[in-house]
Amino acid sequence: QVQLVESGGGSVQAGGSLRLSCAASGSGFSINNMAWYRQAPGKPRELAARITSPGITTYADSVKGRFTISRDNAKNTVYLQMNTLKPEDTAVYYCNAYDEWSFMYYWGKGTLVTVSS
Repeated sequence: QVQLVESGGGSVQAGGSLRLSCAASGSGFSINNMAWYRQAPGKPRELAARITSPGITTYADSVKGRFTISRDNAKNTVYLQMNTLKPEDTAVYYCNAYDEWSFMYYWGKGTLVTVSS
């Protein structure tokens, strides 16, 4: 079993920045891909950014150039640096991780990001 705990959400004005963190814990796991998804009110959950174990990154077009995903493999932690935030970035942000030992995906409980205009 893998537990994912997110932190760093909050409220910010448009143009501001936030940094999200997600730490994986448990026993007997090996995290491969890690990702941040987000779900705005009334909309489906969507991928914001993904990073592989070697550090290859993928971004949604809507966040390219503004968000940066990174990870610390030694700490099993993934980060999402969000700059130049827009009101449309308002959403619950969920951490996602793939455990290559159990072949399972895990989700965090989410952290709310609110961007006011």
